Amino acid sequence: MTPFHIDVPEAVLDDLRARLSRTRLAPAAPGEPWAAGTDPGYLAGLVRYWLDGFDWRAVERALNRYPQFVATVRGTPVHFVHVRSAAPDATALILTHGWPSTYTEMLPLVSRLADFDLVIPSLPGFAFSGPLAEGPTTEAAVADVWAELMTRLGYDRFGAYGGDIGSGVSTWLGARHADRVIGVFSQHIKFPPADRRGDLSPAEEAFIAMLDAKAQDDWGYGILQETRPDTLAAALSDSPSGLAAWIIEKYQRWSDCGGDISRRFGFDELLTTVMLYWVTNCIGTSFRPYRDDRLAPHLPMVAVPAGITVSVEDAGLPRSFAERTYANLTHWHEPGVGGHFFAQEEPDLLAADLRAFFSALR
Repeated sequence: MTPFHIDVPEAVLDDLRARLSRTRLAPAAPGEPWAAGTDPGYLAGLVRYWLDGFDWRAVERALNRYPQFVATVRGTPVHFVHVRSAAPDATALILTHGWPSTYTEMLPLVSRLADFDLVIPSLPGFAFSGPLAEGPTTEAAVADVWAELMTRLGYDRFGAYGGDIGSGVSTWLGARHADRVIGVFSQHIKFPPADRRGDLSPAEEAFIAMLDAKAQDDWGYGILQETRPDTLAAALSDSPSGLAAWIIEKYQRWSDCGGDISRRFGFDELLTTVMLYWVTNCIGTSFRPYRDDRLAPHLPMVAVPAGITVSVEDAGLPRSFAERTYANLTHWHEPGVGGHFFAQEEPDLLAADLRAFFSALR
């Protein structure tokens, strides 16, 4: 394990400033702002702040206050934050982000879960972690890497939390490493495979219909990331404003912000995420979980204890549908607030639920 310190070369920042100074924005489509994607007016203000107000070196100093390491696991360089609790015999938790966030999504939980040992990795191909060295980037494969990482850190038993891709990784940890995982928790469920979707209740059918309707408006990004990732990455790797537009649209669309992104996220918070994609040029490799999802193995029932805090994204989710994946669902909370980026949006609420769930399993 090698201690890690973020120190982006000045030449990378000079190149970024030059590109931002030459930003050419497209005119807005007819209709309401954000209805056709990232609002060009909002993006113009973000780019101005990025050039004249954003202090990346201050962000670096703040991020470097967390103890970070890189370990090569199964040939893959894995970057992670590791914060040990002062509490004796603290339970270890591995916290996994999703797309399009980074490991920084989980950092608001650190001070709120001081009675746990926390391991916060960057997904393979995200930020400072390299892509998976072998095989497709499936959630199951990442779970196996995480299990080995926890072994290397000396944890025979641990819990797992994640959202989005991190939810899938955590679920697979429970499915494939049940002898070591004390429980899994998320604000997103891993959907049951087709062979466990028979005889749906009216509430389950209504929930799936709601998701299908949302996908008609929102899934275009996923089709591109799944089928033409290299074409898309060529554009986003070359244009910082384009990269920001692609990422930030999801923060506006998926968070519990009522359409006003500034209610949940300021420029500094958003640009920290965008910068981690830019300076590591990882947007293309971040698409691999989408490209490789079709290669995922069949998901068995998860028998370890599971907890769900339902985000507003999944409002109306029937508990019975979650129980088609999680056989031992011991925690269920529908707070009516908090979206895709729950750890950033509602860290106090989430930390309280995590503490209640995992403390009961110690």
